Amino acid sequence: MSHMHPWHQPKNSFPSCSCTPRAPREVVLHAEPEEYGHDSSAGPWRFRFLLALGLVLPAMAHVAPAATPRLLVTLPDDCPTPDGMAIDAQGNLVVACPNFAEPARPGCLIRIDPQLRVAKWVDVPVLPESGHACPMGIAFGPDGDLYVCDNQDWAAGNGPQGEINRGRLLRLRIRDGHVERTTVVAHSISHPNGVRVRDGHVYITVSLLPKVKRPDGLLTSAVYRFKLDDENIRVSNTLDDPNLLVSLVTRNRDCQYGADGLVFDSRGQLLVGNFGDGALHRIAFDAAGRVVGQTVFAQTDFRTPAASPDFARRMVQAAMRTTDGICIDAQDNVYVADFSNNAVCRVDPTGKITVLAQSADTDGRDGGLDQPGEPIIWNGKLVVTCFDAVTGPDKVNQRHDRPSTIVWLPLE
Repeated sequence: MSHMHPWHQPKNSFPSCSCTPRAPREVVLHAEPEEYGHDSSAGPWRFRFLLALGLVLPAMAHVAPAATPRLLVTLPDDCPTPDGMAIDAQGNLVVACPNFAEPARPGCLIRIDPQLRVAKWVDVPVLPESGHACPMGIAFGPDGDLYVCDNQDWAAGNGPQGEINRGRLLRLRIRDGHVERTTVVAHSISHPNGVRVRDGHVYITVSLLPKVKRPDGLLTSAVYRFKLDDENIRVSNTLDDPNLLVSLVTRNRDCQYGADGLVFDSRGQLLVGNFGDGALHRIAFDAAGRVVGQTVFAQTDFRTPAASPDFARRMVQAAMRTTDGICIDAQDNVYVADFSNNAVCRVDPTGKITVLAQSADTDGRDGGLDQPGEPIIWNGKLVVTCFDAVTGPDKVNQRHDRPSTIVWLPLE
């Protein structure tokens, strides 16, 4: 459930630093998202300069929490970019691999059994027009079919007017290591990302709706809802789509990327991460499934504009600066992959944010968080994929490198 940003580009190698653990940091914030400052007179060169001087990563030593992430598995060459996860009926962990970092490799699914044996499961059926598939969010339906967000245009974008929209929501019936049947639930989606299944419906986030133009120029994203048995629904990527459930606005002009991870709590409320705002939205329904409210119940404490001279120093000290994939436990604690900060956070039901673990730039071989993409609770552990594909002045991650990893944290 990870994001692509205009700053995505190859980076030179920079030295990493070690972090001295201290107590987890906690932040409580209940405000509505506010627009961040933006000064277009300062460009990304400033942050590359700070990074080259080593002024960004040493700041990690002042904010590192107590938990130490540990290596769960090293992934095979088939999966250089792990992202979404789901648990099958046999208790295996299934991992989606869109492989954006190495696009010559086909998008596929990896399966990890409880003994931590890792194997490629299947290649995801390609879109004939593009010749590739890019599986991100995945979720099993009640019949064992797997719903897959195929984000076709993640890397190249949707065009200047949002005219390129090839994303799909797929339903795969997989038997004996083969895709027995592929159903296109919906197509022509601009940027499908996260997915959840509940009560006869499948919910997906669409992180970018570039066709929707606001007077203030801010990004609109959305959550869509389809019936489990829907087929071949064409999405227009506008606010007039019948399947559009709610729309979100991202107010951080320095990171215009919207709805990402999503999960339901014990009361049936839908929680959605607004990536660029570092916020969790809570969506309430009535008994008929109609939306009756949308609020922001937790949001980052970070408000420093990217043009600020101390942005690079302060960004790594923020709590939940970005919200990529999310999951939830039985007590309604939400676990958040803070993609840009190489961190994992916990948000309790009152909105209190705790940074559980954080890493400097790392290749992940020692279990470090190498751009966390999505968490999941599996066999008593908090398991996290390391996406390791996006770089830029607002990212701790500085390069794509091997090995490709999944790590874990202990649950308190």
